[in-house]
Amino acid sequence: MSRTTTTRPAPRRRRAAAVLAAALLLPLASCGTGGADGGPSAQGANGARLTVLAAASLTDAFTAAGAAYERSHPGTKVTFSFAGSQELVAQVRQGAPADVLVTADTASMENVRGETGTPAVIARNRLVIAVAEGNPRGVDTLEDLADPKLKVVLAAPEVPAGKYSAKVLAARKVVLKPVSEEPNVRAVLSKVELGEADAGLVYRTDTESARDKVDAVAVPDERNTVASYPAAVLKDSEEAQAAAAFVAWLSGPEAQGILRDAGFQRP
Repeated sequence: MSRTTTTRPAPRRRRAAAVLAAALLLPLASCGTGGADGGPSAQGANGARLTVLAAASLTDAFTAAGAAYERSHPGTKVTFSFAGSQELVAQVRQGAPADVLVTADTASMENVRGETGTPAVIARNRLVIAVAEGNPRGVDTLEDLADPKLKVVLAAPEVPAGKYSAKVLAARKVVLKPVSEEPNVRAVLSKVELGEADAGLVYRTDTESARDKVDAVAVPDERNTVASYPAAVLKDSEEAQAAAAFVAWLSGPEAQGILRDAGFQRP
């Protein structure tokens, strides 16, 4: 699937701000088009070009979901920009031209509530400890992460995964000094994959996407926290009807099946 950069004119009152926001946007991943007619659910999708700002942990699931949506909604093109939720919020505030926002926590969405319609939680997730394949350092619990001989990496405190990690570690009174704090959860996963860290706290879905490179050490539910993923239409979307149709589709059976396959929990 090719990676492209898509440019759309920003709404009139935000055009100037969008020039600055363009520098914040990460490379956009675009999904292909094709397939059968989407029927009544495709209303408002005629020739629509949707830009979706989505949390980095949704990368694999949303890439598949975008392709499925295009197949069932001929003429619609869905382009994604994946980043840490705090970066997505910054893009929205700077006037980035986009149609839909999906974050990895409700707090990030609340930070831009004046810029969105009513959000709907479309999935949930839980933390796990990512370790190298075979778990060579023998990490079994959250408490093991406090071993000063371990190189542990976490998401930065302003990132949803970083906030969730701090919460579960504090609840267990686990104190550690990470070797790095990353701008999004996929960067944490990458550090473990590349052997630059022995362990890192990521979402269960992240380790599912890299099962040939990392193992997941479960964090028991009673010691864990639940990550919620709200989705909302951006008020300045120039494709408001099509954006609303996409957000509604995310809660439907086809999208929910894709999210379940990726390891997300029901909303």
